[in-house]
Amino acid sequence: MMGAHHAASGAAAWVAVASTAPYTLGWYPVSPLGVVAGALVCAGAALAPDADHHDATIAHSLPPVSEVVCDAIGVLAGGHRNGTHSILGIAAFTVLAWAAGQVTLDTPWFGDLAIGAGLISVLLVAFAARALGLSGDSRLGAWTLAVALAGFITITAPTEWTWLPVAVGLGAAVHVVGDMLTTGGVPLLWPWEPRPPRWWSRRPVLKLVWRSGGNFALPVLGNAGSTREWIMVVPVGLYATYGVGVAIAVGVLTSLGLDADAVLLRFVEVASTVVGTVHTGGV
Repeated sequence: MMGAHHAASGAAAWVAVASTAPYTLGWYPVSPLGVVAGALVCAGAALAPDADHHDATIAHSLPPVSEVVCDAIGVLAGGHRNGTHSILGIAAFTVLAWAAGQVTLDTPWFGDLAIGAGLISVLLVAFAARALGLSGDSRLGAWTLAVALAGFITITAPTEWTWLPVAVGLGAAVHVVGDMLTTGGVPLLWPWEPRPPRWWSRRPVLKLVWRSGGNFALPVLGNAGSTREWIMVVPVGLYATYGVGVAIAVGVLTSLGLDADAVLLRFVEVASTVVGTVHTGGV
């Protein structure tokens, strides 16, 4: 999948899992700030598996730090589309995020600051901003945006960083699944890369699922960047925007002393009535 599509999928996955707004799953509920911050982090984490290549777009997202990090990851992962695109890679990203979340600093002005999580989020936010075209080509712009957003999150939500490994693991998993849906597939069991038996490779459909090089795929999207991929990402992006927008609205309503749940419920009721009226009229 293309980078921006990975980022949008990561943000949408976080909204589905962490938000309690209508049309979400709410499996890992967090505050409105956690939804917004987590969407940014998860979008960046959904790009992290591609940090195994020094020529990847995200390698230039926060120079020179991102370039050094991507070179190191590429060496550890055995090159592009190897270790970072596997179950082991997802686990490694999750553990790294958990370990970073344990590093805090007690300050007299802001109390405990999640320094480790903040540093991880600087890089992940830069990944997302680069892929979504938010930071432009300016090195100063990239650093300014990433540090500002990560700094804001670090200061305002230090007690909420328990969700960091969840967001990072989810984002990495979304990336791997996304690439599985393309013809290239992924080495899901790396470093073990079993080759299919000869009879399997002779079957037209089966050989697309378990490929001769050891990759696994369910190539319903075809090649990366295909029309089918673009068709899929439009509702995904709209869903992510909806979830973040609702989280921001809830935060604003709560700060004004209003019952955010009641307001949103009323909004959904009105919207449902309008949609039903339009549908009936059309019939």
